[in-house]
Amino acid sequence: MLSIEKIDTRNRSQVRRYINIPFRLYKDHPQWVPPLYLDAELQLNRDRHPFYEHSTADFFIASRQGKDIGRIAALENRHFNEYHGTRQAQFYHFDCENDPEAAAALFSAVFDWARQRGLDTVVGPKGFGALDGYGILIEGYEHRQLMTMMNYNYPYYRTLVEAQGFTKEVDFVSCYLNSQAFRLPERVHRIAQRVQERGTLRVQRFRTKSDLKAWAPRIGKAYNQAFVNNWEYYPLTEREIQFILDNLLTVADPRLIKVIAHNDEAVGFLFGFPDLSAALQRARGRLLPFGLVDLLLEMRRTRWVALNGAGILPEFQGRGGNALLYAEMENTIREYHFEHADLTQVAETAEQMRADLINLGGKAYKNHRVYRKAL
Repeated sequence: MLSIEKIDTRNRSQVRRYINIPFRLYKDHPQWVPPLYLDAELQLNRDRHPFYEHSTADFFIASRQGKDIGRIAALENRHFNEYHGTRQAQFYHFDCENDPEAAAALFSAVFDWARQRGLDTVVGPKGFGALDGYGILIEGYEHRQLMTMMNYNYPYYRTLVEAQGFTKEVDFVSCYLNSQAFRLPERVHRIAQRVQERGTLRVQRFRTKSDLKAWAPRIGKAYNQAFVNNWEYYPLTEREIQFILDNLLTVADPRLIKVIAHNDEAVGFLFGFPDLSAALQRARGRLLPFGLVDLLLEMRRTRWVALNGAGILPEFQGRGGNALLYAEMENTIREYHFEHADLTQVAETAEQMRADLINLGGKAYKNHRVYRKAL
């Protein structure tokens, strides 16, 4: 008999059951990258995660004959709804066996949860913030999940979701760049050089985490302003910005973080991260006893870089800022001898950046789709 249970997030055993479901579903899968248990638990921690300071969420498990076979999260991001004038609920953490009955019951729990709060639409997968990634993978199953934020799932997930009446909201496409094929036109380099010679914009580089921390407030301010035209945007709170920066600093190589500066203020940025997915697979969700050392070694071994977060304030996009940003993208790949680069989850609504990436030799190789259903 199938049952749906809303878990108590203050009950450690129930939280661990919820977190363990994808670990069982994807055990030894060559492309799935497990999250760290500490990070997964933090998303359910109402006292520590900044999302809960303005919004709410609940979590559901589907079980049959004592076996947990699926899970889902229901979220209400009140700040997003206030900013956009919407009444959206979000679903996230959808993981399930290929079981239409269980999937329908999980989504029914989300729909009931949303209606009880006066919400009229469900959108997802969409998580607790910018670090969580978006969508269900619908193309690129043969490629490993480059970062844990880039959701990986079986192909049948799409069928289970669409069977509940969901339709496409927006696609997030990730582009692959090969270091040999990525060649900026000389014209772009000339523009970038002229911009710096004029002193209007410059590139701020970092060698240590202390250097990077000194710029963190300015980077956070630019981050909050650069994506105002994006589909997923809403103004982040100071705590949410700090949460993002703290997490980025944990895994960042400061040399791969570049800031476009104007009068000592950050007006653009490029976040590069060495791909640690192989080490995360070996860690199986745990940093101890050897996972942390392996992660540090993988930062030196990997030949992949994830360019996950590139933006420039709208008022600087026509003043050479884009050329400077792309020049730094090429420099990042070449200076540190990366052979492969992933430009992570560019929304199809970001038409200019999508066109630029294709012109620069980028090839779309993964697609994550966010869905919508009116209640």
